[in-house]
Amino acid sequence: METFIIKALQLMLALALLVLVHEFGHYFFSRVFGVKVEKFYLFFNPWFTLFKYKPKKPDPKPGEVEKASWRDTEYGIGWLPLGGYCKIAGMIDESMDKEQMAQPEQPWEFRAKPAYQRLLIMVGGVLFNFILAIAIYAGIVYTWGEQYLPYRNATAGMMYSETAHKAGFQDGDIPLYADDKELDYLSGESVMDIVEAKEVKVLRNQQDTVTISMPENFIFAANKDAEDGQLLMAYRLPVVVYDTQNGMGAIKAGLKRGDQIVGVNNVNTPSYDLFKAELDANKDKTIPVKYIRDGKEYTSDIEIDGGGKIGITLTPINDIYETKTIDYNLWQSIPRGVEMGVEKLTSYVSQMKYVFTSEGAKSLGGFGALGSIFPETWNWANFWSITAFLSVILAFMNILPIPALDGGHVLFLLVEMITRRKPSEKFLEYAQMAGMVFLLLLMVYANGNDIYRFFFK
Repeated sequence: METFIIKALQLMLALALLVLVHEFGHYFFSRVFGVKVEKFYLFFNPWFTLFKYKPKKPDPKPGEVEKASWRDTEYGIGWLPLGGYCKIAGMIDESMDKEQMAQPEQPWEFRAKPAYQRLLIMVGGVLFNFILAIAIYAGIVYTWGEQYLPYRNATAGMMYSETAHKAGFQDGDIPLYADDKELDYLSGESVMDIVEAKEVKVLRNQQDTVTISMPENFIFAANKDAEDGQLLMAYRLPVVVYDTQNGMGAIKAGLKRGDQIVGVNNVNTPSYDLFKAELDANKDKTIPVKYIRDGKEYTSDIEIDGGGKIGITLTPINDIYETKTIDYNLWQSIPRGVEMGVEKLTSYVSQMKYVFTSEGAKSLGGFGALGSIFPETWNWANFWSITAFLSVILAFMNILPIPALDGGHVLFLLVEMITRRKPSEKFLEYAQMAGMVFLLLLMVYANGNDIYRFFFK
């Protein structure tokens, strides 16, 4: 339950920030071009509102022409945390305010402005989301730098899922190339390069370069692993003692910090997964354990308790292998933030082609899938990294040319600018309704996938 709450809080905080910034993008350009914004809300407020504030507007002076002002806007927080909205006067949007559209056009309305101004107002949300992602990435590298473990430095190699084993990978393989692209370290982009590649070269047994021909549509099998909580691959963790626990087998046998356990009961255990499997197979026994200390190999008989433990804590992998850290000053962090934003966007766009397949449709997820990507414990570096990526996703999804999304409005505005003819308000109303129905069905389907996976998978 605690894990669920932590994940839910992270998701809500991230979405609140992303929605606020997105809607502020629309609000900002509306104010720049003198368009009245009637409501600015975080979250939706059907039937009632948690909080609202409407600034008092001074009475106009005699003969003064009415102009749009920030005081025209009702600011509030709704109770339904599924998004937010910025209600722009004189625009056909999700509010479907037909009464206003039936009134004579006013100079401070959206529909009265030139097409290029309306276009900037509509792309404002997407633009601000992408700028937010860049700012977060820049802040991450400025604050924490970029620390990573190169594949080649992790001499124990990687451990792989059963799906990867079926494709030809073996535990201990070190990835080298995906097609002709050199693989540097474990990251989302690196994994995507592997699952999309036709061939992957790996270093096997520290000496042989092996080429693996990847199965067709391997990405779908990898996605199923991810849905079941299985990583496609992870660094193998060597068993290096960091500390020992009083009264248990390790300390009785004389193990101490820095000892590397490489064998249990005459079975080689170069990594924790193999080590743990042997301990579990020999519970409540005293068996020989082989370890390396100061370059020399030793063997001691060690007691294993009923839980399959010998009483050690492990040295973190970053303290075992040489990692690389890139530090950035303020001015260096900004272009790196831009690079990371573009890389994430490019990677995400390249994956979209899989959505339009039967397997891709099955992998769609809703709020449950979004929440699952946050870690089980609160970590600000992870939180900001995931939030930045979600901001990239939100920007891209909103610019898709679907009616009711920003991209749908942008499409109609581009047609208007090319043909120099405005679409009729009736057409825009029907398009808005069709888009809203489509998005509602898509939301039901995606969240239905989450429910199905939770209860039946």
